[in-house]
Amino acid sequence: MSIDQREEPAAEPMADPVAAFRSGWAVIRPLLLRLHFYAGVFIGPFLLVAAVTGLAYVWAPQVEQAVYDHELHVPAAAGTVSLDQQAATAKALVPGGTLTGVRPGPAPTDSTQVIFTRPGLEPSYHWTVFVDPHTGDVRGQLETYGSGQALPLRGWIDVLHRSLHLGDFGRLYTELAASWLWVVVLAGLALWFGRRRRKRAAASRRARLLSWHGRTGLVLAIGLLFLSATGLTWSQYAGSSITELRTQLNWTTPSVPAAVPVSSGRDIGFEGVREATVRAGLTGPVEVRPPAAPGKAYVVAQVGRTWPVRADSMAVDPSTGTITGTLRFADYNLAAKLSTWGIDTHMGFLFGIWNQIVLTLLAVALIAVIVWGYRMWWLRRPARGAARAGRPPARGTWRRIPGRVLAPVLVVVAVIGYYLPLFGLSLLGFLILDGLLEMRRRKVAA
Repeated sequence: MSIDQREEPAAEPMADPVAAFRSGWAVIRPLLLRLHFYAGVFIGPFLLVAAVTGLAYVWAPQVEQAVYDHELHVPAAAGTVSLDQQAATAKALVPGGTLTGVRPGPAPTDSTQVIFTRPGLEPSYHWTVFVDPHTGDVRGQLETYGSGQALPLRGWIDVLHRSLHLGDFGRLYTELAASWLWVVVLAGLALWFGRRRRKRAAASRRARLLSWHGRTGLVLAIGLLFLSATGLTWSQYAGSSITELRTQLNWTTPSVPAAVPVSSGRDIGFEGVREATVRAGLTGPVEVRPPAAPGKAYVVAQVGRTWPVRADSMAVDPSTGTITGTLRFADYNLAAKLSTWGIDTHMGFLFGIWNQIVLTLLAVALIAVIVWGYRMWWLRRPARGAARAGRPPARGTWRRIPGRVLAPVLVVVAVIGYYLPLFGLSLLGFLILDGLLEMRRRKVAA
């Protein structure tokens, strides 16, 4: 009997997950660094303008209240004139105008706003007559903008932030900024967490700037991602894609049915309609909209934009005052609720003064992060030579990424580029320009 002295084959050493992560990170980090660098340099000016104009818009409501105090406010007094009489007084002052809504003053010291469309107004603009609800006297007439009834000063700042007063072409700047902001933020977060344990031998100026830039960006990350997402929802091209997607998924904002049986009865008017909805429990700031056509109802919609959200609406039969339809904000689908909350927060309305303070801190900190980023770029410039700007990170880093990783990433980028076309086109432009610069460098080197 013999004993087999052959040794068992040695077990293969287990792969070290930490080493594998470090190896993968070493491949990906240069690409993220280059992406963060170029995207930051590209959209930095757009973000800077958006931050400054957004900061101005955040506090525009308070300035508006002071500048247009005469139109917006009235002395408190006993008794009121009917909404129909106020509307008739206003209509006499706007020949050729079409009355689209009446907003009763929510407080005894607020004026009634009678809203018109008329020839010569730009899209989204209205002509509003301000009436004293106690005396029926007209306090003034002003052009107003958007569903929020922004008066001329706030409306001007709103359009400045949205399009720099350059029309549809000007809207491209905010869409580019919003389309790339989330990329810059996510790449920056990855770079920051990837380097947080690295120790620097000397606290150079650039190292200090990098620390301020990274730490501040880390604190701002959630807020900036929120501004990017909500900004895209009403952008020109990405906004259309998002609207199309919401329509396909039945995530659109609902509206109260306004059809009623055609009746020859007497129209109960704005006053009767408002009283009917008050009895039905529709309170707070509202807008009363007249029937759009025969067989249509009055629609009374809450227009308050602070928390808790009041966006209920009711349809009222113009002949009988019967409530023919009710739509509660609580019955909105989740996407519609998120859209409402997001837009009102982005504009600084939802949480009042605290909302404005947070947006102010975001804007100021974002301006600082941008300035620090450009300063770091400047400090990267060669000490000698003709180069006036800082050196960008090395090219060609994407070639080191394994195909099994790169392929799905490219598919995801293509899908994102479809829904965010300015992102896709500008990314393609980056790649073409980068390729041309590389060809030029090789030609010079040869």
